[in-house]
Amino acid sequence: MRLQDLTLKQFLEKTAGKEPLPGGGSSSALNGAIAAALTEMMANLTIGKKNYADAEAMMKQNLHKASDLRMRFIEDIDRDSDAYNLVISAYKLPKETEEEKEYRTGKIQEATKIASLVPMEVAERASGMLGIIAETVKSGNKNAVTDGCVAMLACRTAILGALLNVRINLRGIRDDKFVSELSLKCDLLEKEAINSERELFEWAKNEI
Repeated sequence: MRLQDLTLKQFLEKTAGKEPLPGGGSSSALNGAIAAALTEMMANLTIGKKNYADAEAMMKQNLHKASDLRMRFIEDIDRDSDAYNLVISAYKLPKETEEEKEYRTGKIQEATKIASLVPMEVAERASGMLGIIAETVKSGNKNAVTDGCVAMLACRTAILGALLNVRINLRGIRDDKFVSELSLKCDLLEKEAINSERELFEWAKNEI
């Protein structure tokens, strides 16, 4: 059974267990899905309300975007787990001969790159949602402002959590260009997430 098909209780029990999966990467993707769902909720609570008629078109558009993102994040829960398993499988390859050692090393490097790129995709996807959340909160139903802020919190967690997974995997990669490029992306995405959260919370404190 895939992780995304577990009940919430089963997922949490599995996370709490002695196995390394699901771990922080899958949980980061789950946070992305939660952020998207809360954004959808806020849009739905705004659509059809006379006081927010001017924002109707925007809310419908953001609802569609958030819905698509939620489904992507749900898939990412298992993609992160699959990427981890690729690395573990590579480390289990035989290493008796020089040929086997060389092949194993190549597979480890290949798998570790994949294990870096998957959470980077999660972080980038969540980063693309920051503006959608902020726009939906600021133009949406005022009664759901705090729900929208929780969406931003979850989105920030999805980004920073995914980036931690990227960074730890980069430590084992020998491709300097690859490491440099992803490290720079990590820095930029981290800064954007923190700033977006701070800006929305400052705005929200004046609205509540």
